Amino acid sequence: MVTKKPRIVIIGAGMAGLTAANRLYTSPNSKHLFDLSVVEGGGRIGGRINSSEFCGDRIEQGATWIHGIEGSPVYKIAQETDSLVSNQPWECMDGILEDPVTIAEGGHLVSPSIVEPISILFKNLMDFIQGNPIEADEISGEVLKHCIRSGGGDSSVGAFLRRGLAAYWELEKKDKKGVGNWSRKSLEEGVFAMQESIQRTFTSADDLCSLDYDAERDYIMFPGEEVTIGRGYSSVIESLASVLPAGMVQLNRKVEKIEWDSCESHRPVKLHFADGSTVSADHVIVTVSLGVLKRGIESCMFNPPLPTAKNGAISRLGYGVVDKVFLQLTESNFPFLHMVFHPPDSHFRSPKIPQWIRRTSFLTPIYSNSRVVLSWFTGKEALELESLSEEDIINGFSSTLSNLLSPLKKQVEFDKVLRTQWGSNPLFLGSYTYIQVGSSIHDMDTLAEPLPENTNLESSPPLQILFAGEATHKTHYSTTHGAYFSGLREANRLLKHYNYIIGV
Repeated sequence: MVTKKPRIVIIGAGMAGLTAANRLYTSPNSKHLFDLSVVEGGGRIGGRINSSEFCGDRIEQGATWIHGIEGSPVYKIAQETDSLVSNQPWECMDGILEDPVTIAEGGHLVSPSIVEPISILFKNLMDFIQGNPIEADEISGEVLKHCIRSGGGDSSVGAFLRRGLAAYWELEKKDKKGVGNWSRKSLEEGVFAMQESIQRTFTSADDLCSLDYDAERDYIMFPGEEVTIGRGYSSVIESLASVLPAGMVQLNRKVEKIEWDSCESHRPVKLHFADGSTVSADHVIVTVSLGVLKRGIESCMFNPPLPTAKNGAISRLGYGVVDKVFLQLTESNFPFLHMVFHPPDSHFRSPKIPQWIRRTSFLTPIYSNSRVVLSWFTGKEALELESLSEEDIINGFSSTLSNLLSPLKKQVEFDKVLRTQWGSNPLFLGSYTYIQVGSSIHDMDTLAEPLPENTNLESSPPLQILFAGEATHKTHYSTTHGAYFSGLREANRLLKHYNYIIGV
């Protein structure tokens, strides 16, 4: 009698899915132990990693940075495959540019004497929230003392930050001059809002008042510098996939429904694909984004439905949209530009600056003297950006820069544009996860728990549905290395299970 191999199907060929496949396939004896496949709904591997080219430069439409090189598995792979540098120019190849020029709406150059104290205040407030060491100047130190004395109790990052700014104004009551139609206080608030917009892109939260205060200290950053990958982030994905045999990764295989805990066949899980075909499996590792899982609750993706606790975790966790816009200039020598805009209630707002551009914060060359400049968008503005024509995007940036740079008599023209569309892509429906007010890292643990919950072999086979992806890692969520660790975790869970049962 021939014993059937356990069939493992991994849904998603992004970082988590390919890490799991790589681990399962390369483990000793596993080639003979498992019937393994990876099904990917799109036409490429990589998921939210997507390196491409724009105007001769290598750019990243998705994941961009290795966040800390010490201990990062992503950095290790990039280093081992000689992917860190390239002869072709690449996005942020000389790091984050220094010495930004800050200009306020109406074309007013903002002095460092205004920008720096507010930027330092913002950084110190964020460091306090995140539990990082603080090198506070005198005024920031007093602000933090004031915030601590006044009791705290903030549920959101945004509320604490605004309380800190209010304390700063209480302590700094000197009558200082503004510039143009900007008062000193309105300029300071504009610079603070600019820093908030930058922070939004780090987290994907549309509003920092939806970002949980307590969870910020649970997030772990690797030490060391943050770098980009010369040969593209996709080179890491390609390295993981290179050991897998031809045909193991199946593209354009979108899963629409997952039946589990079924008694209909000798395998308990049945996948239904968009083309009408089905595949039965013993184990399925689900690595789709949190956005797809949220949509899956509405569309009844799982049958039977996921347990109440898991659906609750999926619903409570935050998941936002972050998009990038690349524009090619007709000539180089563009500065690293920080942009400060009037608030919504100001009658000084220029009608020529579109609303979707008002909550971005910077426009920067992708490396020194590059003709390609980059801006990031988050939340509602990112979704609006996705719906615009390329002509509307170019016109929006052109009219904004015309307003900001008019006193400098600098004419800026764009040739081409490329923007990402993560929010409207049905395979992702967004960018990455954050801890929303009302959720916690424990929701990520709940999301990561395999199904069925009852592991009694007599009632139903164990480990039918396993979950991986950045949203399932409670200390490294929102990162590629978090996705990597989660894929490794689920692969090891299955390897441990079969070592225990059949002694392999």
